[in-house]
Amino acid sequence: MFQKDFKPALRFMVVSDIHYKDEPCVEEERMAKALQIAYRLSEESESYKKLDAVYAVGDFANSGTETQMRKFKATLDKYCKEETQYCLMMASHEYHGGGVEKAHELFKEIFDIPVDNHRVINGFHFISMTCSHACEFEDDKVDFAKKALKEAREADPKKPIFFFQHPHITDTVSGSIYWADEKFYTTFMDFPQVIDFSGHSHVPINDPRSIYQKHFTALGTGSLSYFELDEFDKYYGTVPPNKADCAQMLLVEADENGRVRIYPYDVLTDNFFPFVWEIDEPWNPESFKYTDARYKTDKAPYFPENTLLQVTDVTDKGFKLTFSQAKSDDEYVNDYKIVVKEKATDTIVKQSCLWSEYYFYNMPETLSITFDDLDSGKDYTVDIFAGSFWNTLSKPVSTEVTTK
Repeated sequence: MFQKDFKPALRFMVVSDIHYKDEPCVEEERMAKALQIAYRLSEESESYKKLDAVYAVGDFANSGTETQMRKFKATLDKYCKEETQYCLMMASHEYHGGGVEKAHELFKEIFDIPVDNHRVINGFHFISMTCSHACEFEDDKVDFAKKALKEAREADPKKPIFFFQHPHITDTVSGSIYWADEKFYTTFMDFPQVIDFSGHSHVPINDPRSIYQKHFTALGTGSLSYFELDEFDKYYGTVPPNKADCAQMLLVEADENGRVRIYPYDVLTDNFFPFVWEIDEPWNPESFKYTDARYKTDKAPYFPENTLLQVTDVTDKGFKLTFSQAKSDDEYVNDYKIVVKEKATDTIVKQSCLWSEYYFYNMPETLSITFDDLDSGKDYTVDIFAGSFWNTLSKPVSTEVTTK
């Protein structure tokens, strides 16, 4: 729930990568549910009962058709109250239907808001940018951003400036190597009070690397459609099984002193994730908590003594391995590295990796993986290492198996 000792002067929600389609789709239900939840939680708050704004950070439409845009507008009209401002921006998927110019025409006709937007809500500056084309920005967009940022800083240099665009800022949050644009990075360096929100990657918001702080603050905004994760060593690729069991949003509060609280929320199960990101001095990088120092202080996960480790379905070519999840004193376990060695030579014949499925609010208690393409009648050792988000590994749990 919202922190009871925090007295907001502003509250807003952020979603992205919603992907409305021409035909009826589950994303419509999820967007409606997200809005209803945000209002319910606001009304339940003891100190502040308003939802001041809703920001949809691009790819709200799957292919940018008029039908999709009008359906999204209808959802906003039905569920947003008069007190709530909304703002959207466009990127690659909105341009699929007929290109940039056509998308801009439809956007202006349907939503009647500028594609690039600078507004003040309850004394806080909100700046949003639509991509020039695909998921990239041209120099005129940077010029617009610089002007708006200077105006916001002149108004109050210690207040957060909330900034929104679809692609991540390169080399910031998880997902920002591939699903990103670097254009605003050096501009933001002069404005440490920027708190930037971006999507595009579909990386889960409860990945602790979905908040980044160095010269400024950046956050990933997840998806209401499907998960994708920007790690390439998993045996099923970057898109996990059950990818569509996905609906996450951020709820953000700020108080009259400019302090900020960010709450990752699971829309599917209607639950706060079990942590809050706190920014007490957004203008002061020396106060930042969510920096790369986390790679140096993180504790390794561990397997408890009663860990299940079971080998089944043994054939002449392979076997199935089932094991219970490891524990972490900090946040979730990120993934598991599994090493299969030929026992006689102690040489690696298989390496694989799979996620803990931390992105589901109700994580599975056990995980399974099947190995094949082994030699028949041989003895193998199997080691499982639990990995944190910060590149630390647990001590392994181990077993042996002999193929038929």
